[in-house]
Amino acid sequence: MLNLLLSLVGIFALFCIVARLLHRYFVYVPDPRRVSPKDAGLANVEEVVFKATDGTRLIAWYRPAKPGKPTLLYFQGNYGNAADRAGKIKAIGADGYGVFMLNYRRYGGSGGRPTEKRVTADAVSAYDYLRGLGVAPHDIAFYGESLGTAVATRLCLQREAQALVLEAPFTSVVDVGLLMWPLLPLNLIMVDQYRTIDRIGQVKVPLFIIHGGRDNVIPLDQARRVLHAANEPKTLSLVPRAGHNDLFEQGAWARVRAFLETLQVEPAVEKPAARAGRPVELAAAADADR
Repeated sequence: MLNLLLSLVGIFALFCIVARLLHRYFVYVPDPRRVSPKDAGLANVEEVVFKATDGTRLIAWYRPAKPGKPTLLYFQGNYGNAADRAGKIKAIGADGYGVFMLNYRRYGGSGGRPTEKRVTADAVSAYDYLRGLGVAPHDIAFYGESLGTAVATRLCLQREAQALVLEAPFTSVVDVGLLMWPLLPLNLIMVDQYRTIDRIGQVKVPLFIIHGGRDNVIPLDQARRVLHAANEPKTLSLVPRAGHNDLFEQGAWARVRAFLETLQVEPAVEKPAARAGRPVELAAAADADR
């Protein structure tokens, strides 16, 4: 009996070691193909190539903003590349907003391999490159999608911005992983943990969270926990019929755009309640369905 117990413990320990070595294959699901914006059906979008601090080649897609409009420094989710988000870039650009979307390492033609340390450092490089193009901090909004919400949040602690927008945020990658593997000691296994819940309380700019009511990847409860831990002003907007990957198709951009427009109001004009103070959760499921 003791030998059986020791064998089971040994097998479990070996599994945990292998999981630690391989966990990044679950965190990052890149499409390494280098696709041009033109081939993705995007006009007025250019490919930008620049170097990370360690010399790795990084590729981003850039659409300049029209005068008076901010630029979204966009950090994507864990799958695909910028080409998979061509529809989002088109929708954002159609309203005059700028977009600077980074392809993480090994995504969309960028070199290297992604880790949390490298990706978050590359986010700083992307910001500095955008600043070098002449875009001022008060004209930059950080936008994070899924995995990118943790990247954007961390960048808020390192660089200035007008606002932070989080699409389908999580508390940490560990908490997401525990939904599938509740018995594994993921805190010990995972090196890349992207702990947004530990950093959101240090963010000082206006926060807008948008989440799908039918998100079966990241539960709405995690977005609410991020909201609760954040400073004011902060808003959570719920899109009842949206899942994890179809928020834009369900009208999310119109809500984000409305939030960004409140930030463009002249200082002498009274700000809306969500901008000025208490946290607000918009469009609860029952009300929105009606």
